[in-house]
Amino acid sequence: MSQPIKLAILGGGTAGWMAANLFAHNWPKDKVQISLIESPDIGIIGVGEGSTPTLKRFFEMLAIPESQWMPKCDATYKVNIEFAGWSPQSGIKAYSHPFISQVDTFNERAFTVNCRTRRHGLDTVTTPEKFLLNGLLAKQGKGPLTPESFPFQMEYGYHFDSGKLGIYLSEVAKSKGVEHLQEKVMAVAQHQNGDIKSLHCESGRTIDADFFVDCTGFSGFLIQKTLGAKFKSFNDNLFNDAAVVMPTPIDDTIPVETKATALSTGWCWKIPLTTRFGNGYVYSSQYLDKYAAEQEFRSHIGMLDSDIECRHLSMRVGQLEQHWHRNCLALGLSQGFIEPLEATALHLVQVSIEMFINAWETGKFSNHNCQQYNQSITERFERVRDYIVAHYKLNTRDDSDYWRVNRDNQHLSESLQQILNVWYQRGELDKEIKRQELSSHFNNFSWHCLFSGYGAYPALAANQPGKGDLYLEQNIERFLNGCSLNFSSHRENLDSLHAN
Repeated sequence: MSQPIKLAILGGGTAGWMAANLFAHNWPKDKVQISLIESPDIGIIGVGEGSTPTLKRFFEMLAIPESQWMPKCDATYKVNIEFAGWSPQSGIKAYSHPFISQVDTFNERAFTVNCRTRRHGLDTVTTPEKFLLNGLLAKQGKGPLTPESFPFQMEYGYHFDSGKLGIYLSEVAKSKGVEHLQEKVMAVAQHQNGDIKSLHCESGRTIDADFFVDCTGFSGFLIQKTLGAKFKSFNDNLFNDAAVVMPTPIDDTIPVETKATALSTGWCWKIPLTTRFGNGYVYSSQYLDKYAAEQEFRSHIGMLDSDIECRHLSMRVGQLEQHWHRNCLALGLSQGFIEPLEATALHLVQVSIEMFINAWETGKFSNHNCQQYNQSITERFERVRDYIVAHYKLNTRDDSDYWRVNRDNQHLSESLQQILNVWYQRGELDKEIKRQELSSHFNNFSWHCLFSGYGAYPALAANQPGKGDLYLEQNIERFLNGCSLNFSSHRENLDSLHAN
């Protein structure tokens, strides 16, 4: 019988423990032995974080019910992101990008047809949240859980304490047989061909493995410092490189959405946990120094005179040219980072893990599918980047050079340029998205939400026919209001977690 493959993950955190759990779930110990090594010196940073519905699938794969993990991670449900102040010149104070559920297929055509009609100057309803059930639930303060009689699947994400989630996932992984080693790695030994051979720890311990996963954050200790993988920056079209964060007390009524408010030189997130709001101001240090950023941030969240200290963070936005290099895979901040505007960080981590599991296994645990994997993950990062860049490109703020330079920025990918051209030339955006095969990133509905949310339309025509508005003609408001009767309040949803 052949010896099991040894796989070592360097670094814990959410990314490392997500990988450990999915690896252990897919491969038995007699096939792959998994170790996770993290330094006891590195503290856990419990930043409030939001997810996409992909994380829901992660827990479903592991058969972990929400009642087990959510209370331990201060988690709440998330059905929507509200964007405030991004396009004031359009007259839109705020718009929503709700998560798209099965029931929304009934309204997708009405929404996209209305958007096209509006692009021809006719007056139609194009507010995204008026066509999507989660948009209405957010407005009503209702959670996404449904009775068994509701025949449609709901999609939703979560808000949670990222530090507590990492701790919880570590316990689950260890129960699945993952070896947890608390060691400080000081040096890395390599084979003659350049592959990583072993990790040498401060305690004198040597850790040998056949394959390594780098979850060491922005430092990229294995894949960059040891193997020399190159980093490709996105700073020519995503300017934000810093953040300042601080918690504030939670309200009596806990929102079921994230709020992203545009400020002078970036935007501020507000994420509701059961114990507090997580707040952070993401900004560009090129246009604002840390002291001015903290003052603006404190003023925005009403903590100008508070004695609570803010934490300042630096971000490196971009991705590795090779996410899988030799016998090493990078995950999380080691592989790249796109700012948290649409909560894509863990989505990209999870997709990267799942695609690696398939590529490594079908390649018989060799590097056979390495090149194809790198191409696929690189494409994922770039298309997510484009959707984030579009938030800045479409802005209509005029209160600082930061927003004007973002709007005038011409460093756009060919993919994004084509999407913008099709929209403004009144073409069929759904066909362009299909042509580019973008639906696995942000789909047709999501792109229409973005353009409509910014009011990216021409002036209304002088003569209006007074008909052709499918929102009104199909009485979509009545349909969604009827659907919403199946849902209870967000508070009731959260209370049910503790009753199970």
